[in-house]
Amino acid sequence: MDLPAGTRNYSYAQDMAIFRTKTHWTLLIGLLVVLCTAPLWWGNWLSVANLIGITIIAATGLNILTGYCGQLSIGHAGFMAVGAYTSAILTERLGLPFPVGLISAGVAAGLVGMFFGMPSLRVKGFYLAIATIAAQFIIVWVIKQWTDVTGGHMGMSVSAPALGGLVLKSNASQFYLIGGIAVLSIFFAKNLARTRVGRAFVAIRDNDLAAEVMGINLFRYKLIAFFIGCFFAGIAGSLLAHWARFISDEFFPLTDSILYIGMIIIGGLGTTTGPIFGAIFIGLIKHSLTHYLVPTLESGVIALPAGFASGLAPMVFGLIIILFLILEPRGLAHRWQLFKAAYRLWPFSY
Repeated sequence: MDLPAGTRNYSYAQDMAIFRTKTHWTLLIGLLVVLCTAPLWWGNWLSVANLIGITIIAATGLNILTGYCGQLSIGHAGFMAVGAYTSAILTERLGLPFPVGLISAGVAAGLVGMFFGMPSLRVKGFYLAIATIAAQFIIVWVIKQWTDVTGGHMGMSVSAPALGGLVLKSNASQFYLIGGIAVLSIFFAKNLARTRVGRAFVAIRDNDLAAEVMGINLFRYKLIAFFIGCFFAGIAGSLLAHWARFISDEFFPLTDSILYIGMIIIGGLGTTTGPIFGAIFIGLIKHSLTHYLVPTLESGVIALPAGFASGLAPMVFGLIIILFLILEPRGLAHRWQLFKAAYRLWPFSY
């Protein structure tokens, strides 16, 4: 971790500590206070915050797979669908408790991800992306055709999550569930990057041939990366299903899979804070476009061609990704590092 000038680590425990200085602990406590009190003053924005929290979990999984291990996946929404339907079927059809459905959703998505990750031993880059796109289409096709279980095009209703006898029906109560899991996901990703597995992921991403020469089992670690990344997608899909109280195949389009790639690019590939910045940035842009700008344009305030306003959001997203690739390819996480460095040097800049 980057430390202010004059701060040194004198032990391995200090070097591995996530929160090292008083400033770190102060910011952490302040963030926890804001999150714990958010339902009291965020109001209607809680639904947006819950959706962003679910997105952070899914983007964190994709960042582990693509940002850390370098395995490009454009089927992430499909793996979320596996988790969503697994949890919904177990809780609604079989009557199992929500925690069982949640964990099972992650495991099921992880196993499906491992299956579609098997081609990663032979192909990579663009060709691997094609394989994961196939996963997206196959999963959605199964959902549409398996009508007796999934409901097909009609979808299926899902109950609110329940922990013991406590049913989390409101956005405020689900905020703590989703936020808590999001924090645990980020904490796991941060520590994973510093373990032997995480370092193997980075070695494979940087140069898989050199990693294999060093004794890293490429097939094993690539499958582990697919399992972990898709496990997070399954958890996010389960939370989405129980938060929305309804799911159908239309909840998991290919455009969402592409958007998740855009999120980790905008946030910063291979960084812990990248999925957070990317999910929040895209989530707020999407909410602003769909709830404020598009309705304003469609109301006839500005004369536009028919259907132009409804297609404005994808165009803006594409433009934002292009601008980030050109102007800030390392994402908002890199910009945050520059800001922290400037803040530390500011008193001495004169």
